[in-house]
Amino acid sequence: MTEAKIENIEDLSGVGPAVAEKFREAGLTTLEEIGTQSPGQLSDATGIGVDSCAKFIKEAGKNANIGSFLTGTELMEKRATVGKLTTGAEAFNELLGGGVETQSITEFYGQYGSGKTQFVLQLAVNATLPIEQGGLGGEVAIIDTENTFRPERIISMAKALELDPDEVLSKIHVGRAYNSHQQMLMVEKVSELAKELPIKMLAVDSLTGAFRAEYIGRGTLADRQGKINAHMTELARFGDLNNAAVVVTNQVSSNPAAFFGDPTKPIGGNIVGHTSKFRIYLRRGKAGKRVCRLVDSPHLPENEALVSITEDGIRDG
Repeated sequence: MTEAKIENIEDLSGVGPAVAEKFREAGLTTLEEIGTQSPGQLSDATGIGVDSCAKFIKEAGKNANIGSFLTGTELMEKRATVGKLTTGAEAFNELLGGGVETQSITEFYGQYGSGKTQFVLQLAVNATLPIEQGGLGGEVAIIDTENTFRPERIISMAKALELDPDEVLSKIHVGRAYNSHQQMLMVEKVSELAKELPIKMLAVDSLTGAFRAEYIGRGTLADRQGKINAHMTELARFGDLNNAAVVVTNQVSSNPAAFFGDPTKPIGGNIVGHTSKFRIYLRRGKAGKRVCRLVDSPHLPENEALVSITEDGIRDG
């Protein structure tokens, strides 16, 4: 006889009203959200003992089919739910296999002035477009760590697409993070927002700036990398649970003479590299154009596309 699956957190063994309330206070309201936590994370968020959290996670994961093996056919069916967000430039869309994917982290990295924030703003506007127009038909959350968000730029990009600028602005939710701790907490706030609004794109601009400023010296490297790893894991989790595109910008080493000082080498090392499914290196080209190089992807070849950053936004070069 097949055991009946549960659907609500209150039905988990050992979860009474008091424990369920602790889950809700931590922003955890579904089996999927609990089943994708680690025991330590869940304990820190709720104040419940680690051993009890491990049991809750195991039962929630089992009932939400988390951690189970899937056939290649089932994985192809899951891939069919992945959305493609237009970049605004056909050559760049082609480079990415149709656009920026949902359920994945896409990283843009490059030197100052390479246009990283411009790509984030363009994608934010495009995400509000209907799916049939290359958008995601939803709303956007941006975690702004360097005070780079400019509503005026959103207005000009929206007008170029013949969209109502006020309507587009109302669908883009911006949170200013002043340090790495706030930056990490804001992913939780976006998860809460996504319970009420169709958040289909989450951007962090920039990913490593605050960590780099706060964790200085080799003695803090392990702690810094551990925090970045936890942050990236939560970003990936958000994209997967909400079928959303996750876009991050990253800095590069600025001293070519330094050890590990390749100016095209992104900050964050393998932690960021392994979690980002698509890594795009941006650099200035001739006549104000930008060269977009796809450096890493699970299934696409390394290649380049040429685009222009115009008054209207990102366009073919």
